Amino acid sequence: MHALPADSPAFRILNDVFGYASFRPGQEQVIASILDGTSVLTVMPTGAGKSLCYQVPALVKDGLTLVVSPLVALMEDQVAALKLDGVAAETINSSRDRETNVDAWRRVASGAARLLYISPERLMTDRMVTALRKLPLVQIAIDEAHCISRWGPSFRPDYESLGRLSELFPGVPVSAFTATADAVTREDIAEKLFRGQGRTFVTGFDRPNIRLAVEMRRDWKRQLLDFVKERPNESGIVYCLSRKKTEETAELLVRNGLRALPYHAGMDSAVRAANQDVFMTEPGVVMVATIAFGMGIDKPDVRYVFHTDLPGNMEAYYQEMGRAGRDGRPADAFMLYGLNDIRQRRVFIEEEGGDDEHRRREHKRLDALIAYCETPACRRKALLAYFSEDADDCGNCDICLNPPVLADGAVHACNAINAVLQTGEMFGAAHIIDVLRGANTDKICSLRHDERAAYGTGQDEDKDTWRSILRQMVAAGYLRLDITGYGGLSVTDAGRALLKNDGDGFQFRRDAVRAKAKTSRPSRKSRDVEMADLSERDDALLGALKKLRSQYARQRGVPAYVIFRDRSLIDMARSKPANHAEFAECFGVGEAKLRDFAEPFMKLIAEFE
Repeated sequence: MHALPADSPAFRILNDVFGYASFRPGQEQVIASILDGTSVLTVMPTGAGKSLCYQVPALVKDGLTLVVSPLVALMEDQVAALKLDGVAAETINSSRDRETNVDAWRRVASGAARLLYISPERLMTDRMVTALRKLPLVQIAIDEAHCISRWGPSFRPDYESLGRLSELFPGVPVSAFTATADAVTREDIAEKLFRGQGRTFVTGFDRPNIRLAVEMRRDWKRQLLDFVKERPNESGIVYCLSRKKTEETAELLVRNGLRALPYHAGMDSAVRAANQDVFMTEPGVVMVATIAFGMGIDKPDVRYVFHTDLPGNMEAYYQEMGRAGRDGRPADAFMLYGLNDIRQRRVFIEEEGGDDEHRRREHKRLDALIAYCETPACRRKALLAYFSEDADDCGNCDICLNPPVLADGAVHACNAINAVLQTGEMFGAAHIIDVLRGANTDKICSLRHDERAAYGTGQDEDKDTWRSILRQMVAAGYLRLDITGYGGLSVTDAGRALLKNDGDGFQFRRDAVRAKAKTSRPSRKSRDVEMADLSERDDALLGALKKLRSQYARQRGVPAYVIFRDRSLIDMARSKPANHAEFAECFGVGEAKLRDFAEPFMKLIAEFE
């Protein structure tokens, strides 16, 4: 049963303007609610088509739709894409000179524009609110809505003022969209934006095309290089925790023959913008970045996201890794982490302020991410369970593809706990491991820790194995990291109970310490499943179509996917349209693109016949 009536103009707009034959799962119900005048919060996975949910109603309704977006680059790209589809859209933002912004406002005020993209800072000025209240506003859409919640992965104070929109524009439905919101965040967004009176749609969080993997950090530079070199000429994002590490990592990749660019908030804004433009418009570029990069980045062919450090929490991780594979084709999300990551993240939580309840929640969110890293079961199940979504084993994560060997760790746990207790619960993992392995260091001798009963009780295991065991004991809650000092380990009540029970029930993963973990990737056949029926000549045609697309993208100053997505070009290479009617049947070809691009693309196709 359709949520929209069969004669709804939304179906005609979907086909004629955007060139799609049908709505994706969840879109129709959201659009129907917006057209009914209901405020909605929609949580959809990245790449599932959130933008269409407010763009279609904007073209059905007579009046102006206001789109609130956090990033200038995102606004510019979306407006450029809409104009290529023949939609009258405008943006007013800080990257444009005053004259350009004034011209855009004149078109909006005259009724010539159907959508206006604007930042929250510019929207919530008295002058802009007064001007907009004189216009026939029919919808306010808020993109990246998690930014309004202090529980979200990237809270922005300027978003908080958007909670006044329902008072400033009474009767105008507010539609909010995000890919990243757990139950607490969803409730907070709905309460702030429409006092809990709207509808909330959650269409699922699963991104089955993304292969998930986590490794303990050993030699992170070698691990990164091994991973990236297996993926030559592919676009990827490498996330680093600090600006300094971002710069060093980009230089490391460049020295090893890879095209990599840095991106962080401390860079000159012009250089940063230029690097982003290269990444967005050219293939095979690796962007090495802090989390300053990424929100709203709509680049469909990012083939991997690599974290060199532990993200802030599960929501932040989901948002960051979700920038891979937006085109639906196979992609990778790979993370490195170690004990020091956990300590650093705990410190950040304590230092960022907030009341005790806020810190408690944030520590629990970090706990969930650590549990995800240490899970001996399917990673996707652990990830989706955090968002209250059930799943079967995915067959597309490192655990499913290479199941870990669980070893009885009773003796190891008791030895580790005794070593921590007997040395005073004040030393970090490195010293505890030295004690367990019977090392003859100056520190051990001066402290006379070689006289403790635990000294040398762990000689049978190497340092990597002990690092893994201690990390897993921290994750399981048997040991606690001192986050105010230098990462000293202490024993929790659960750890003391475990010791009392002779370690009964503790198992640890041995696969976490393989000499060189597999960074296996999908085969060429599985990666290119969409092109499985393209002949060698059709594949050559596809390459030529991509070159032609790039020419038009450069001419118009937009990313290539704004002209046509890869799926559209694959459809053209496969079906070889020879007239306008056939070209119109290709995926993503609406009336405007049929008018502007049919002739040159069909001419190229004909040359291959």
